Amino acid sequence: MLSVLLITFPFFALVACGFAATWRGVLPHAAIPGLNAFVLYFALPCMLFRFGAGTPVAQLLDVRVILVYLLCALLMVGAVVALTRRRLGWNDAAFGALVAAFPNTGFMGVPMLVALLGPQSAGPVIVTMAIDMVVTTSLCIALSRLDVAGGHGMAVALRKAFAGMVANPMPWAIVLGGIASAAGWRLPGPLDRTVAMLAGAASPVALFTIGAVLARSQMNHHERVAARDYLPVALAKLLAHPLLVWAVGRAAIAMGVELGEQTLVVLVLLAALPSASNVSLLTERFGAHGGRVARIILVTTALAFLSFSGAVALVA
Repeated sequence: MLSVLLITFPFFALVACGFAATWRGVLPHAAIPGLNAFVLYFALPCMLFRFGAGTPVAQLLDVRVILVYLLCALLMVGAVVALTRRRLGWNDAAFGALVAAFPNTGFMGVPMLVALLGPQSAGPVIVTMAIDMVVTTSLCIALSRLDVAGGHGMAVALRKAFAGMVANPMPWAIVLGGIASAAGWRLPGPLDRTVAMLAGAASPVALFTIGAVLARSQMNHHERVAARDYLPVALAKLLAHPLLVWAVGRAAIAMGVELGEQTLVVLVLLAALPSASNVSLLTERFGAHGGRVARIILVTTALAFLSFSGAVALVA
């Protein structure tokens, strides 16, 4: 366990640095969108492209990984919505389900799992990221609109979600990396080195930015949030989600699906990650309870230092 903590500590320490810098006013709130833009439009796409280009296409299109992870995502969304809809309504229940099922794969999962398990883990990580960005997010946005009379609200929301996905450079980076892998293309030397430099900046800047975003969300949301509204969802993300992925993966292997032990370890550890920080932006965009979702993200990120490290010690 200590050896695992020594590996994971720098990742969570960078998140803490970003949180402290923002909380103490060293990093102005006005600078956070710039950090987000650098990570989202430059550093992370370059990192995803390089991993995609260096990963065999068979891993990027692994139907077994897609089915196991997608089934678990649907089960998580269904369970959280079923347990919270009557009390919170469709909008808050749907975004609570999204924050419970969507791990912070891009900003935290890719660099940390590659550091822990090696570059061979990049394939399943990229596959699951695409599922969460396209299927899980779209499903939860559609569910959030069921409080709106008729189908007009859902149609508008789905169009907004689709437009957001098209404008998001990360899926395109994955697609371009997959094409480069299939065709055996290599970038010219100077361009390849430029992309490599940007990719190398992705991990530290993304982790620092997570902390900054979390601090800003806590400073901007002063309303009280009852523990029963966020703590069960946070615990579901950190405990129920990885246990569900492990159980479904084990069942699939028992039924003869050639999933692979190492691939299952990657999927379980992905599910053990804290909630994705970008869910808070979607929550505000669609008028759900931003303070509740921000609290869930903060709690999962803080507790994940121990829970994620424990999961690594158990399964890796």
